[in-house]
Amino acid sequence: MAKPSNSTLLIVPLLLILLAMTPSTYSNNETDLEALLALKKSVQDDPLGALSSWNETIHFCGWKGVGCSKRHKNRVVSVNLPSQGLVGSLSPYLGNLSFLREIDLQNNSFSDQIPEEMGRLRRLEFIEFSYNSLGGGIPRNLSHCRNLYYLNLINNELSGSIVPEIGSLVNLETLALSVNMLSGSIPPFLGNLTSLTILSLGTCGLQGHIPESLVQLRRLWWLNLIQNNLTGWIPLGLFNLSNIETLALGANQLLGTIPSDIVFTLPNLRLLNLADNHFTGPLPASLSNSSRIEGMMVASNNFTGEMIDVARLSTLQYLEALSNHLKGDMNTIASSLTNCTRLQIFSLADNLFTGSLPDSIGNLSSQLWYMRISGNQLSGSIPPSIGNLVGLTTLDVASSNLQGPIPWSIGKLHRLQEIYLQENRLTNEIPLSFGNLTLLNHLVLWQNNISGNIPPSLSNCSKLLILDFAVNNLNGSIPPEIMRLSTISILLNLSNNVLTDTIPSEVGALRNLGALDLSHNRLSGFLPSTLSSCVMLEWLHLDHNSLQGEIPDGLGALRGLQDLDLSRNNFSGTIPRFLGELHLVNLNLSFNALQGEVPSLGVFENESAISLEGNPELCGGIATLNLPSCSSTNSKRRGLGKILIPIAGVICLALLACFFCVIMYRRRTSQKFPPAQTIFGAPKLLRLSYADLMNATSGFSVTNLVGAGRFGSVYKGSIIDDDDEQTVVAVKVLNLNEGGASKSLESECNALRGIRHRNLVKILSVCDSIDFKGEDFKALVYEFMANGSLENWLHQNSASDVDKRRTLTTIQRLNIAIDIASAVEYLHCGTDSTVIHGDLKPSNILLDQDMVAHVGDFGLAKIISSISGNLSTSNGSSSSAIKGTIGYIAPEYGMNNLVLTEGDAYSYGILLLEMFTNTRPTNHDAFEGYVNIQDFVSSALPDCVMEVVDPFLHQEISMGENYRTCIESILSIGVKCSKELPRERMVMTQVVNELKKIRNVFLADKHASN
Repeated sequence: MAKPSNSTLLIVPLLLILLAMTPSTYSNNETDLEALLALKKSVQDDPLGALSSWNETIHFCGWKGVGCSKRHKNRVVSVNLPSQGLVGSLSPYLGNLSFLREIDLQNNSFSDQIPEEMGRLRRLEFIEFSYNSLGGGIPRNLSHCRNLYYLNLINNELSGSIVPEIGSLVNLETLALSVNMLSGSIPPFLGNLTSLTILSLGTCGLQGHIPESLVQLRRLWWLNLIQNNLTGWIPLGLFNLSNIETLALGANQLLGTIPSDIVFTLPNLRLLNLADNHFTGPLPASLSNSSRIEGMMVASNNFTGEMIDVARLSTLQYLEALSNHLKGDMNTIASSLTNCTRLQIFSLADNLFTGSLPDSIGNLSSQLWYMRISGNQLSGSIPPSIGNLVGLTTLDVASSNLQGPIPWSIGKLHRLQEIYLQENRLTNEIPLSFGNLTLLNHLVLWQNNISGNIPPSLSNCSKLLILDFAVNNLNGSIPPEIMRLSTISILLNLSNNVLTDTIPSEVGALRNLGALDLSHNRLSGFLPSTLSSCVMLEWLHLDHNSLQGEIPDGLGALRGLQDLDLSRNNFSGTIPRFLGELHLVNLNLSFNALQGEVPSLGVFENESAISLEGNPELCGGIATLNLPSCSSTNSKRRGLGKILIPIAGVICLALLACFFCVIMYRRRTSQKFPPAQTIFGAPKLLRLSYADLMNATSGFSVTNLVGAGRFGSVYKGSIIDDDDEQTVVAVKVLNLNEGGASKSLESECNALRGIRHRNLVKILSVCDSIDFKGEDFKALVYEFMANGSLENWLHQNSASDVDKRRTLTTIQRLNIAIDIASAVEYLHCGTDSTVIHGDLKPSNILLDQDMVAHVGDFGLAKIISSISGNLSTSNGSSSSAIKGTIGYIAPEYGMNNLVLTEGDAYSYGILLLEMFTNTRPTNHDAFEGYVNIQDFVSSALPDCVMEVVDPFLHQEISMGENYRTCIESILSIGVKCSKELPRERMVMTQVVNELKKIRNVFLADKHASN
């Protein structure tokens, strides 16, 4: 036998080593497989099928979102599943992926805690968990992940303090914890993380001082500490971090001054946000030399001295210095700003500026959309050149001592949504050109010296929500055209003028109006019966006029009325009993000719809430009114009393027994309900218990189930309202076992408080009770929409449902699109605060019996100020952020925590494209290789529109070229709204206006063809 060679002797042990390693490698691969399957098992809902490939038919390295190492064969190194709509929790088995370097689960709906087992992942470098619902504390074991350089946990529900173990992650470059529910202070050990470039701790509930140790972060370029409870001075060393581009410290309680050399120590500064603090001293003159600054937000502080020279700030976009004690010549400042060709926001209100508005103000940036210089000590008049600022949406020069006429040229600012000119000395008449401002929401001119008639041309302002002309010298009658503006829903105030004649009967068109003040005029005649149609009125003042007749019974229909003043008129007759049945807080009937007995119920039981003086023939009422007794009535009562007292005693005993039984039953079935309370600014129309809703829905029967979502289920029901009329309602029962359900209810109630619009769903009641099992029960009761959701009309599979969808014609889709856009525009511009819906999609659009669309489901809605000192770039707020629906959510809801109106515009654009193509935005197979639905549609415009539009509409489009052009225009709007960059998207006011123009052309062509 031949002796083995030396090479053979070497190969044998190598083979033995390889054979010994094989089971271990196989075992490690099995461990990764089991960890991934455990993650899949912990996912309760996968709406997009992101994990459909996660099965053992193919190797896990081929699964969606899973990346494996080339060096370490078949070992998982990355898990990337952002924005997949996943609902569930994070499996602790993730800690077994020992080769994992990167995990990205951003913008899903993971809840519960981040597992401590992730601390085993020694190779982990990148964690992206932002925009989820993760709770509990920050895992301490993450300190073992020494290679971690990126940690983003923004917009979750984390609690507790920033744990000390974070301080050992010396390689961290990004630490983002904004918008959580943390406590405690900013820990000094963060200063040891000298590799940090981004530190985002805004809106976390942190308190205490900014630690001095942060000055050690020499590489830092983004520092966000806004909206906390931080106190004390800013460490001076922070102003020496030369890489800083964004310094956002707004909305705290910080003190001190800004260093005079800030621009030299922070040469790269782009955004300075110090708003809403307690800073003092002057604005450093060196800021005038900042060559890169884009946003300077120093509003709501105590800054003094001269305003800086802004002539050289060519990159400036946002200048917000309102509510300080700054001074300077407005003429000079406004002229200097003409060099800032990118200026969008100009806000110097409530300071000590003097001088006049120069003609050069008309040369400001064409991008300027917000100008607020009210509350200063100006002189002169409003220059006609202001009509050149065609991009303006808000113009506020109130309380500025301006005089002279309102320039006619303001009528050229067709994008204007808000005009505030109150508390000046303006004269002459209201310009007829105001009728050209068809996008106006707020028109406020009170306390000036304006004379003449109210121009009927204002009826063209079909989006008005507030019209306030009080305290002027307006004369003539109230134009009926104004009363027909049914959109006026917040305030119509024409008080303290010299208006004559009667109140027009057209007042009944103001069905959504909350406050009407026509007091202190010379109005006469009777109250129009149509006033009973103004069912949303809470505040009605008609005092100091010459109105006459009896108080009409129609006022009893105003169930939400809280403040009624009819004093100093010529009303006669008795005081109606129904006034005591309303939920009035204040009632003034003084100095009229009223007579008879004063009621003793409701508001009449509170002497301080009513005023009845100057009506000498009144009697009765509560004793503290000291009115004479109604003698004839009392004598009759005494005679009847002898007969009725014994009978009443027996009846009382019987009623007492019944009452006792009812109380015992209520205690067993539900918690005691609070007294009627106000909701959304008006008293509740319905007060419903768990038992009421259970009966209304036949025990929440499956046959009455009309829809279900993450936070609850919706049932159709039938209830009896306070007028004993049967009402069909939709009852949304919250799933309180689902994390965030209660938060969703709170968001919905906050968003809908005080807003009214025909295209928004209306909440009839809120039920917060206990069910028959003794468990918490929460539900919202809405108006029932007979035609269901837009989702069901667009996407159904059965033959009957397809036929149903085909009844949705072009004009129906266009009307629905206009309804939705009108509602969103109202949310953005129609109230004192901007409301962002955050989840526009077909299933949240409901259609009533007349196919009118109503926007619903405000569970993700956010309320922000239209302008604030927050770290924001448009109509945004950093106070909260939105987790929307995949396919509809805007791409910018990622790293930053801004909430933008442009996000709703994006969702609307996607929705509009979906309506006219009948293609879901998540159906990527239908996009023929394009990335998304907007690119797919854009590629077909204008010549190949037939290839992308819903085939059902082909027949209509073929009826004429105008039909085709209208469809092209609609799709173009959808594409413009869904642009990737927020600033490139259309605003909703433009959308509404353009769609209405398209509808006019469409209907005209249709009429001509008939």
